[in-house]
Amino acid sequence: MLKKILILLLVCIAQNAIAQSKDEKGILKDKEAILNLLAAQVEFWNKGDVNQFMQGYWENDSLMFVGKDGVTYGYNKTLANYKKNYPDKAYMGTLKFTLLSVEPLNKDYYSVIGKWELTRSVGNVGGHYTLLFKKINGQWKIILDHSS
Repeated sequence: MLKKILILLLVCIAQNAIAQSKDEKGILKDKEAILNLLAAQVEFWNKGDVNQFMQGYWENDSLMFVGKDGVTYGYNKTLANYKKNYPDKAYMGTLKFTLLSVEPLNKDYYSVIGKWELTRSVGNVGGHYTLLFKKINGQWKIILDHSS
C-alpha cells in the first residue's frame, strides 16, 4: 500500500513538473514574440516606416493610445497622429527602447513598461511607456499604449 502511495505521489510530482515546464516554455515563447515585435517596431521606425511600425498595434477602433494630448481611440486615428507628429525623418529621428518590465498578466495578456528615446536633429525627446499586449488570433498586439 505504501509503495502504491509513493508511486502515485511521484507520478503527481512528475505531472506537475511537466505542466510547469510547459507553462514556462509558453511564457518564454510569448515573451520572445513580444520582444521581437518591439525590436521590429524600432527597426521600422528607424527606417522611417510608420505604417510597418504600426503593425505591432491592434488594427481596431478599440485600440487606445494615451499621450500628452489625451486619449486617442482607434488604429487609424493613432496612425494619423503618428504621421502628423512625426512627418519626416528629422522628426522621427532614431528610436531606442529600454525595457524595464515585461510581465505576463495571464496567458492572453502582457504588461510592458519601458523608456523611449528619440535622437533627432530637431531636438531629442523621450519618456516612458506602458503597453498592454493581448494575444489575438495567435499574435501579440498592443491594445493599449500610454506614452508620456
